[in-house]
Amino acid sequence: MAKIHMLLQGKGGVGKSVAAAFLAQYKLERGHALTCIDTDPVNATFNGYKALGVQLLQIMEGDEINPRSFDTLIEMIAAAHGDVVIDNGASAFVPLSHFVISNQVPTLLGGMGHQLIIHTVVTGGQALLDTVSGFAQLLGQFREDEAQFIVWLNPFWGGIEQEGKPFEQMRAYSAYKERVSAIVQLPDLKKETYGRDLAEMLQARLTFDEALVQETLTIMTRQRLKIIKGQVCGQLDKAAVL
Repeated sequence: MAKIHMLLQGKGGVGKSVAAAFLAQYKLERGHALTCIDTDPVNATFNGYKALGVQLLQIMEGDEINPRSFDTLIEMIAAAHGDVVIDNGASAFVPLSHFVISNQVPTLLGGMGHQLIIHTVVTGGQALLDTVSGFAQLLGQFREDEAQFIVWLNPFWGGIEQEGKPFEQMRAYSAYKERVSAIVQLPDLKKETYGRDLAEMLQARLTFDEALVQETLTIMTRQRLKIIKGQVCGQLDKAAVL
């Protein structure tokens, strides 16, 4: 059974492409056959990771999904050998979710022997309410038997809490917690050391393995990146659905 991982969140700049890149690296390092696809019509950040062999596919035409391009996406999934990671842009969030559901894509994928896993990112700071709302919207759209869900908590922009309550105690999560297969807690990094090193690696669209052999990076920069990689992989190891 192949696992089709789809990144969906209606707020831009919250770390969807980071989550997609981390997930792809994790699976490849563990020997999984993998196809990576970027459908973001604006940024295509995931496509910038050359080491991951990400294929770019434009599925939007204005504010709507281009049905023929979407057909191509399904054909790419059907032809893939192994799992698939699909990163989607914020602007495609609403139309793509609607298109997937209205065309009964989860049932179609199930008939192919595939499992749909939807990943969404919740972040702190000013985007907290928007990303929590996006999470609730996603879970409300899909039936329980259509997909499994993984939530990535990204504290880069601030603590993920509302009125002193962490995400796991928020009303939105409580309403859907039985349908969340895993929560991936990204490390809270100090911006002047670990955070800066990670940000520069991400801006260069380097994988961890590429960065760790870069002799232009200091020994301690590589050591900090190695520690971050270990923390991220440790979180993903706990997500049995992967």
